[in-house]
Amino acid sequence: EWLSTAPALQYLLLPLHPKHPTLLQTNCHFFLVLMEFLLQVKNATNQIVMNCADIDIITASYAPEGDEEVHATGFNYQNEDEKVTLSFPSTLQKGTGTLKIDFVGELNDKMKGFYRSKYSTPSGDTRYAAVTQFEATDARRAFPCWDEPAIKATFDISLVVPKDRVALSNMNVVERRPYPDDESLVEVKFARSPVMSTYLVAFVVGEYDFVEARSQDGVLVRVYTPVGKAEQGKFALEVAAKTLPFYKDYFNVPYPLPKIDLIAIADFAAGAMENWGLVTYRETALLIDPKNSCSSSRQWVALVVGHELAHQWFGNLVTMEWWTHLWLNEGFASWIEYLCVDHCFPEYDIWTQFVSADYTRAQELDALDNSHPIEVSVGHPSEVDEIFDAISYSKGASVIRMLHDYIGDEDFRKGMNLYLTKFQQRNAATEDLWESLEKASGKPIAAVMNTWTKQMGFPLIYVEAEQQEDDKVLKLVQKKFCASGPYTGEDFPMWMVPISICTSEDPTCAKMQILMDKPELTVVLKDTKPEQWVKLNLGTVGFYRTQYSPAMLESLIPAIRDLSLPPVDRLGLQNDLFSLLHKQADMQEEKNRIERVLGAISQPELIQKVLTFALSVSSLPGAGLNLLQFPPGSSEPGKSQIEENLSELRPN
Repeated sequence: EWLSTAPALQYLLLPLHPKHPTLLQTNCHFFLVLMEFLLQVKNATNQIVMNCADIDIITASYAPEGDEEVHATGFNYQNEDEKVTLSFPSTLQKGTGTLKIDFVGELNDKMKGFYRSKYSTPSGDTRYAAVTQFEATDARRAFPCWDEPAIKATFDISLVVPKDRVALSNMNVVERRPYPDDESLVEVKFARSPVMSTYLVAFVVGEYDFVEARSQDGVLVRVYTPVGKAEQGKFALEVAAKTLPFYKDYFNVPYPLPKIDLIAIADFAAGAMENWGLVTYRETALLIDPKNSCSSSRQWVALVVGHELAHQWFGNLVTMEWWTHLWLNEGFASWIEYLCVDHCFPEYDIWTQFVSADYTRAQELDALDNSHPIEVSVGHPSEVDEIFDAISYSKGASVIRMLHDYIGDEDFRKGMNLYLTKFQQRNAATEDLWESLEKASGKPIAAVMNTWTKQMGFPLIYVEAEQQEDDKVLKLVQKKFCASGPYTGEDFPMWMVPISICTSEDPTCAKMQILMDKPELTVVLKDTKPEQWVKLNLGTVGFYRTQYSPAMLESLIPAIRDLSLPPVDRLGLQNDLFSLLHKQADMQEEKNRIERVLGAISQPELIQKVLTFALSVSSLPGAGLNLLQFPPGSSEPGKSQIEENLSELRPN
């Protein structure tokens, strides 16, 4: 606790120098760094403990403000914990001072930390770029530091690089001058960064072309590509230039840096990384060949760019206090990327694709007995990689989408502005966001969301209707949905479920919105005639499955047949039906019912194939059939056949 994390008491990285003149040569895999930290010692000590990995410290010293420099006499490496202890011959007293460290690091080939990325020039030569990837805990491989998201600092970065190479970092270049010891090198100095976490620091050295534009807000946007491929960066540039103003208006918080660079890296383990002001991408997630790339590739690039730029606010400006809250970072960005793309490219009908890709995938996995809650407690940073999965991303995005719909866009935006304004350049927990959204909406956000984030699984809502004169009375019952069959656990998990209800009077508008906060609930739909159908989960937004009574399901057939039910609702209905297809005594009745409901689809032979397979001996008793989940014991060719058939059944 001797290191202050208050913004006014920062530690500064100043300067960072890869000094070796042959840094990018194939026979040079090391870099030399000279560092200075401005610290505040809060309790007297003769040791400083820092995170450190694959680094050899040469010298270290501490100079109290206005006093003599004290040199460290020992460096004790705890390799398993990725730490180093600097020991000093005398006690470091309370107060501010400067810590200096000279060290040698490895320009590794692990695609994490500070690493070398292999690429080929247009002439066919093999060369290397120097690239960083620090999330979650690999900044310590580039420089000793306090490598935790809650310990923020400003960074002054300088790079000494070959003069014919591009050098980039989080901030804009403020000076580029010849290096006095070698005329083949230049020293590139970058502006001081805002207060930020170590995992967001980035620097890249290599050969690149770029295209540039300015957003409506005057932010310089550049997309860096391999040499000779600048044309392939233009689509991502268009997306980024549209996205920055969208997020600024949506959050009502300006983008805080003067520039943003998006760069395609040849060797990159992740899809992309949201380093503040310097976003790194796998080449396939950034580059679009205007002559040969297909529409799905364009949509993918648009989504990834939207995702990473959302992090510039949600994650970078306000950062999770610990990795337990990582789901919120990724789930939020995975939702708002679709909101952004829908704004920029409404012709994509991207929300239907969200249901097909993220929502369905999340339900498929979360229905398994070995799923896990969205929010997972992380005890050690080494556990972080274990929670980068579809539950964090896809289910996280799905419940944020449901929350946004429950609150309403206007109040949601107010809550986001409260959150970002209150915690900017600081750290926050999941509960802090719920508190801001509660203030903006007046709804019990924390109570609702805790049922979705702190327990695994999701509910099945059974609904039946009874006509009472001009009203319909709906009886709703919730139970946990399991892919393996009816839930038989001793506990009775319950969710607070926002439910929207529409009727044939207007299939695109909710006639009623309720919060189901108990196992059973009865609601009355006023002025709903007997011939009118009723459907739950308008837009397939709620993260639950719906099982209708036979009469209610039968009444939906005309809306499916004449396509008055929107595609995303037909898709959700289809997914629910197939997931509920179990081998039970009443299977023939269920089969007939599903055949009738799906009868509007013009490929009845495909439906018959699916149903025949589901009823075959290869399907074990009690096994569930989901849209992307197959009966236990089925052969791989059978799975492939079903997947192909089901893909043809998807609504256009």
